[in-house]
Amino acid sequence: MTLGLAVPLMGQMPHSSLDRMTARSMVISRRGIVASDQVLASQAGAEILARGGSAADAAIATNAAMGVLEPMLNGMGGDLFAIEYDAKTGKLVGLNSSGWAPEKLTPAFLKSKAITRMPGYGIYSVTVPGVVAGWWALHERYGKLPWGELFLPAIYFARHGFPVTQFVAAYWSAAQSRLVRGVNTQVYLPGGSAPKVGQIFRNPAYAQALELVAEKGPEAFYHGPIAKAILKTSHGLGGVMTESDLADFKPEWVSTISTTYRGWQVYELPPNGQGMAALEMLNIMEKFPLGEYGFLSARAFHVKMAAQQLAYADLKRYIGDPRLVRVPVEGIISKAYAAKRAASIEPGKATCHTTPGNPWRYNGDTTYMTVVDSQGNIVSLIQSLFEGFGSFVVVKPYGFALQDRGALFNLDPKSPDVLAGHKRPWHTIIPGFMQKGPLHIGFGIMGGLNQPQAHAQFVSDVVDYGMSLQGALEAPRFTNARLDGCDFFIEDRVPARVRDKLAKMGYRLRVRGAFSSVMGGGHAVMYDSATGMKYGASSPRKDGAAIPQPAPIFQKQGKR
Repeated sequence: MTLGLAVPLMGQMPHSSLDRMTARSMVISRRGIVASDQVLASQAGAEILARGGSAADAAIATNAAMGVLEPMLNGMGGDLFAIEYDAKTGKLVGLNSSGWAPEKLTPAFLKSKAITRMPGYGIYSVTVPGVVAGWWALHERYGKLPWGELFLPAIYFARHGFPVTQFVAAYWSAAQSRLVRGVNTQVYLPGGSAPKVGQIFRNPAYAQALELVAEKGPEAFYHGPIAKAILKTSHGLGGVMTESDLADFKPEWVSTISTTYRGWQVYELPPNGQGMAALEMLNIMEKFPLGEYGFLSARAFHVKMAAQQLAYADLKRYIGDPRLVRVPVEGIISKAYAAKRAASIEPGKATCHTTPGNPWRYNGDTTYMTVVDSQGNIVSLIQSLFEGFGSFVVVKPYGFALQDRGALFNLDPKSPDVLAGHKRPWHTIIPGFMQKGPLHIGFGIMGGLNQPQAHAQFVSDVVDYGMSLQGALEAPRFTNARLDGCDFFIEDRVPARVRDKLAKMGYRLRVRGAFSSVMGGGHAVMYDSATGMKYGASSPRKDGAAIPQPAPIFQKQGKR
């Protein structure tokens, strides 16, 4: 049952799909495709592909441009995670470029400042930014074009300006009151207020930082003039970040973690990210015949919501930095553990107080973009400042905000995520990947705690209901904005009769409009290695699009 939501992944278009419910079609190309939150950023990445760049090159250029075009959600003051698929070898590798807490930022230090819980913003929420080091690591291993060329689009948009788009203007306006109270944030309030839709916004200060990174690489950011500016900004606010906190940071290449879902292999990154929750959800959901239940059925929604509650209870209990604490990843994503968790789901009844299980016994605000190049290599990349404009501390004179990822630590000494020097906090941002036979899909969906549950719903839409990439990104969804409880947002495209049944089960639903931004925008690309064809899709919950690599129409042709 596809409900006219999408063209199937394979095969010819059915006649009924002419009356589709999707807002957009998939982009289909023999060449590469770039999908991101901003059309200009996707276009920049597509041009990099046209110049002979790799998927990694295009991802870096797109991400750098996004830091200018969507400054409240990402930029060089944030962190980065990526999955790279190598079409030639068929291998996957993950990159964790999330920064650590300053060595001297400890619970004892915060207690000396009469701070009893982790700040949500301000200098004590700031962790070392990892994005520039992540860009460099990707380029060293997978890049083709010269490093400096990748930043030309971002530098252009920062220096010459760009028209602010609709969703960005809304996010910006919502953050205006906090920007007024922030540190060095005037650069983001031209004329004293957030820019309006269509208004040209320029950030020449950020252009200078990008030019330094383009010229000197991560040396400029972690050792050179940008590092000095970060430290000066931090010390002026009473922060404790030091030269060694920046200079000693290195990103980490990691192995992906994975599970199977009805014949598909689904991949996420290991902690300190929350990808294991998406895999646990899928393992639980696999115990139920969701395809038989039907997509818009109360039974299917109940199973998925209950799976979310169970997986997030485990996430809250066990997530931490695996370099410093033991995280039972193998147990959490094991099929046997999922069977035990699934057995606790009562048919037709919500469980609003879910407790974590014991996986030790079963061992065995964000921007996302994805790129597939003409050879079929895929980069699934996600990057963030965490909340809008991060810590609301802007580095002077370079015009970029520092992230507030430290807010996800806690001060409970018994917690695996307790604050400690040079420890990485629990991270919400997760890139995804799935494959079966010749089909290889890079995907991601944004929105903090929304992400694992959105990943699981996307995979289910593709696998259980035969939706295309576009259909799965657009399909109506639910999200629980908390780690537990029965309070869910749900889109109004889910029929009222279904919502009524869920309410009778005990779920407390808050209805949101079609394509609600609460559900998180997302993007996906697919490489079909049997045909060489590439597919791209972009959620209408954001301003962006999937843009194909331009064809070489105007290049000089040889003799016929």
